[in-house]
Amino acid sequence: MTVSLRAAGLAAAVLAAVGLLAAPASAESFPALAFPFEAGQQAYSAGIHSDDGTGGVRNAIDFSPADGTVRAALAGTVRLQHCSGGDWVTVDHPGGWRTGYYHLEGIRVTDGEHVEAGTVLGSTGNALPCGGSSTGAHVHFTLWTLPDAAAGDWDGVAFARISTAVAAALGEPVDGKTLGGWRFAAGPEQYSGTATHLADGAVVRLPGRFRATP
Repeated sequence: MTVSLRAAGLAAAVLAAVGLLAAPASAESFPALAFPFEAGQQAYSAGIHSDDGTGGVRNAIDFSPADGTVRAALAGTVRLQHCSGGDWVTVDHPGGWRTGYYHLEGIRVTDGEHVEAGTVLGSTGNALPCGGSSTGAHVHFTLWTLPDAAAGDWDGVAFARISTAVAAALGEPVDGKTLGGWRFAAGPEQYSGTATHLADGAVVRLPGRFRATP
């Protein structure tokens, strides 16, 4: 698994630098994630990129579904991350996995709430509760591996820190992952890549629009 390939010493140093408890990674095989929105509709993706869009682990991909509604990609427990500008949503899943949903407006879940795959989390937007930037309503969807619960406590942590030091230690690359029956591959540049529909082999170049059929 990808997380085991990272040097334990580097991860520990980065975790210590951001005030998180370092521990052996516990993430298991990548789970069967749905899209973070309802399947069957048109969606736009700006492509695969690092959490800050400039460098580092490419653990992020932006989605703008036609209905503007963001949903949990897998069952799990909501962990709201609080900042001076508001909250943003993460969901913790079995096996040490976490999915992140940044820029949401009208958040409809509470901290500690159990959600099923497909549960409405909120709406796509441009919210910047912990900082960052956004152009056009979307969900900044991210993948993470957590060594333990303490490592996932990001309350009050600025996006600049989440997207660099924390992402370096805990970010999980989107490249090669399957969401909702589509396999995503990173391109040579930030905000690029492809999405391949496993059912028929159709390929969409990113950034681009596609119908997110299973």
